[in-house]
Amino acid sequence: MGRLVILGIGSPYRGDDGVGLVVARSLRDKVPGDVVVLELGGEPAALIEAWGDADAVFLIDAVSSGAKPGSLHVIDATRTPLSRDLFRHSTHSFGVAEAVELARTLGKLPPALWIYGIEGKDFGTGLDLSPQVAEAAGKTADAVLDKIRELEPPPAR
Repeated sequence: MGRLVILGIGSPYRGDDGVGLVVARSLRDKVPGDVVVLELGGEPAALIEAWGDADAVFLIDAVSSGAKPGSLHVIDATRTPLSRDLFRHSTHSFGVAEAVELARTLGKLPPALWIYGIEGKDFGTGLDLSPQVAEAAGKTADAVLDKIRELEPPPAR
């Protein structure tokens, strides 16, 4: 598939907002060695720079849509505009949704960009994930690994 980048987004000090970071850390030793895994706070310029010349990007972040905590939303951001409402608990007023849409406008989206949004429950001050979100973190890591395997070319015969 080319250059793959995994971006875990969040703040480790705001409860469930840190789930993207947790997923990225769990994937670091499970993905092929040429996959880049980064942990970012969600600042738009840093996001756009991080996916720069990537062929495929997996962005993992906490979301808040009112769905059941721990629910996973998978969005193909190259096909579907992102709703700012999903990311309303971002630590920045200009965050993931705005970065993606700005990159779309500027022609700087990678060829493939999948958003894995994990529905948060508690975005208050604290270091721990809520139990539902902690469980979803593991399932999300597995889903990202499955998608990466789908993208790998079959072995030569």
